[in-house]
Amino acid sequence: MKTRITTETRGHVFLIGLNRPDKMNAADEQMLHELSLAYGELDRNPDLRVGLVFAHGDHFTAGLDLNDVGPKLAAGKLQMVPEGGLDPWGMSTRQVSKPVVMATKGTCFTLGVELALASEIVIAATDSKFAQLEVSRGIMPFGGATLRFPKAAGHAGAMRYLLTGDSFNAEQALKMNFVTEVCEPGEEFAIALTVAEKIASQAPLAVQATLASARATDAEAEKTQVFRRLAALMQTKDVARGMEAFVTKQSAKFEGN
Repeated sequence: MKTRITTETRGHVFLIGLNRPDKMNAADEQMLHELSLAYGELDRNPDLRVGLVFAHGDHFTAGLDLNDVGPKLAAGKLQMVPEGGLDPWGMSTRQVSKPVVMATKGTCFTLGVELALASEIVIAATDSKFAQLEVSRGIMPFGGATLRFPKAAGHAGAMRYLLTGDSFNAEQALKMNFVTEVCEPGEEFAIALTVAEKIASQAPLAVQATLASARATDAEAEKTQVFRRLAALMQTKDVARGMEAFVTKQSAKFEGN
């Protein structure tokens, strides 16, 4: 059976590719499982520091393949996270502990939008087209859009698209803080890889601590956690490496310890 997700390691960057281009990368159950397992590998493998999600073909994803998953979804029996996997949307289980960069192009609908909202950085080609179509199908977004989209775009901005199912382009997404950067088609992967490699060159424990702090939902509790996180980082060898690199004006080689 052909794999729905490709994976490749480049240094400390883990490339995760949606690989069903003949179906506009619509996610059937096999793709959902393979994507989940890829995120699980990113989270567990100490050599992997950053994930980069992209798509093969001309489109990112048309969303769920309702012909495949519709009956199970209706029956409440759709298993999106198999054993050993991790929920890419951070809804049913914890989020991946490492940052994820995403590159979009063409169609990016429903769960694709929510995958972007769960990522740290999104590089979008100008031909990217986004939409949350669930209300047009009689259901609702269930991958985090109702929680994350209003925080990024503001309540009214997000509701404009969540409640109508209307699409929006890359420039509109940029204005709504939905994507990080817009580029010419064909450049999105290279730009995303450059960003991912820059993140991967930083002290990995510091990156993960920064990410965890930024994701904290209780701001008051996190004020105390910040100093605890910092104190733990100060005991690592990477701090000494970073300080030495600063003094000698050289690049540090961080080892994650």
